[in-house]
Amino acid sequence: MEVEVKFKADESVEEKIKEIAKFVCEKFEEDLYFNSPVRDFRKSDEALRIRRDDEGVKITYKGPKIDKETKTREEVEIKVDDYEKAVELLSRLGFVTVRKVAKRRRIYSIEDVTICFDDVEGLGTFVEIEVKSDDLESAKRKVFEVAKRLGFDPSNSIRKSYLELLEESTDVFRLQ
Repeated sequence: MEVEVKFKADESVEEKIKEIAKFVCEKFEEDLYFNSPVRDFRKSDEALRIRRDDEGVKITYKGPKIDKETKTREEVEIKVDDYEKAVELLSRLGFVTVRKVAKRRRIYSIEDVTICFDDVEGLGTFVEIEVKSDDLESAKRKVFEVAKRLGFDPSNSIRKSYLELLEESTDVFRLQ
């Protein structure tokens, strides 16, 4: 599972990240989100997306959040070869496109913790700190420790996804 916390940030936070973590890569990610024909993912707190980035194309299902302090979810992810065919497949199965989320992401690592500095179109800059682990409590301690080192108060973490934040803010990027 992915144990994650997110914070609104300004550009100065990236300097703090560089002091404690190793730069991994920079990439542009474009996510296309879908809603289910049989249940409303907004109500069930699930997500289904196709992500296109420099590394290829992936379809990801995210289950409901399982913890009150973080954005921890179970995930199922598969790589696919063709973005357009993946979109067509989901559309033919009755899934409806909801919204695109695009971001420039700079990824850093410190031991088994990943830190993403994201510039999200329509929202601004954020920091996501995550650990993949089956030990929820240990992973939470790690992400909160890194958050504190970067000057964030863990009680101020944002539990909403970029999709949810965009849905709340404006309909500029909404697909019809």
